Amino acid sequence: MRIDVCRAEDIAALERFMPSHSVDGSHGARFARQEAGDSSYLIPWLDGLPVGHAEVRWTGCEAPEVRAAQPGCPELNGLFVWPASLRSRGIGTALVRAAEERAVARGTWLMGLGVGDDNPQAARLYARLGYRPTVSYVDRWAYLDVDIVRHVCADPCVFLVKDLTLPSSSLDVKPA
Repeated sequence: MRIDVCRAEDIAALERFMPSHSVDGSHGARFARQEAGDSSYLIPWLDGLPVGHAEVRWTGCEAPEVRAAQPGCPELNGLFVWPASLRSRGIGTALVRAAEERAVARGTWLMGLGVGDDNPQAARLYARLGYRPTVSYVDRWAYLDVDIVRHVCADPCVFLVKDLTLPSSSLDVKPA
C-alpha cells in the first residue's frame, strides 16, 4: 500500500470506486481545497485501487466550539477506508500517521480530529494513537441523496487532539 496526495487525475478513480454524495466532502471539493492550499487530501492505494481517504484541513475544524478551544489546530477530516472488508487492517492508522508526518513537516506540532459519539471503534483507534478528548461539539454536514435532494445532518462529536512533540507519538521517533 502507498499513500499519496490526491492528483487531478485521481478524481475519476475515486468517484468510480468510492462515490461521494457529500456536498462539501466530495472528492472534487476536497481536491479544490487542497489546490487552494487549505488542505492535503491523502489517498491510500492498494493494488492500483483507491481504498480510502483522509483530508488534513490546515485551516482547522469549522465548529465554533472547536475553534474557540483549539485555535489554529489543523483537523484530520473524512478518514475513511473502503471497502469495509479492509477496515481494521492498518490502513486508517497509516492515514493518521501520514497526516501527522505532513503536519510535522509543515512545522505544526498539534493535530486534531473529531469522532462521533456513535463511533466507539474509531474512538478506540484514536485513543490508542495518542489522541485525547478536548471539547464536545455538533458536527454539521450535508449530503445529496440519489434524487439529488440535499439533507443536512448534525452529529454529536468530541474533538480529540494529539501533541505531536510527545515521545508517545504514533510517529516513528528514532533516537539520535
